Amino acid sequence: MSETAARNQPIGIFDSGIGGLTVAQAIHAILPEEQLIYFGDTAHLPYGDKSTAAIQAYAVKICDLLVKQKCKVILIACNSASAAAYELVKEYVGSKAHALNVIDPVIGYIGESYPGHTVGLIGTKQTVNSNVYRKKLDDLNRQVTLNSVATPLLAPMIEEGFFNNNISESIIRKYLSDPALADIAALILGCTHYPLIKNQIADFYAGKVEIVDASQLVAQHVKDFLYKENLRSPALTKDHKFYVSDFTRSFEASTRIFFNREVHLEHYPLWE
Repeated sequence: MSETAARNQPIGIFDSGIGGLTVAQAIHAILPEEQLIYFGDTAHLPYGDKSTAAIQAYAVKICDLLVKQKCKVILIACNSASAAAYELVKEYVGSKAHALNVIDPVIGYIGESYPGHTVGLIGTKQTVNSNVYRKKLDDLNRQVTLNSVATPLLAPMIEEGFFNNNISESIIRKYLSDPALADIAALILGCTHYPLIKNQIADFYAGKVEIVDASQLVAQHVKDFLYKENLRSPALTKDHKFYVSDFTRSFEASTRIFFNREVHLEHYPLWE
């Protein structure tokens, strides 16, 4: 394949539902000339309470589609799947695509910005129990103390549209009141759904804690990677594509809001 053809290939992004749209939108904003192919595995959301083996099985099936679509990069836009399936995905796609995840850019930022500090993390049970953030931070040897709290109700709450109201306010305050999150310098939003409630989380800390939103860091990471690998597309030549494993009106509405336009969802069941 010629270098020009490789540059014109799309970026594949997948998540269990609408959470990864926060990352897709950030990438679209910083790289408007790149075609995006987004897969929302709505039939199996949320990933946060699934087993590692189940998430790996979903990821492999999704990667089959994204490789067929000739994606030059496959971004796992989900912390649970990044924790459970990144190494497998990297091995599975081999030389057909470059695999990236949403955890490594955040680890790099925390290591640079908060050496010797205590940092909080909220995420799904899968992400927190995997200890992937703690292991990667320890590997940096920057003396960052990580206090993690599983917040399993947040992703399904957001998927159902219960955010920015009294119900979400109560649940968010209950989780953030955990003593483990009391004396922290920054809070990692360890799930790509959580930027949708970032303002409520920021209000809780009243500006005293930096809320680390992975979507901006990941978008910059993808941009830097494309420059480094000489894979930057010169111009947008094809429209974005959106696939779902189970069609839902709420996902269609969310996608329209994120991209500020009508979108056509293609139904692609992972198992017939």
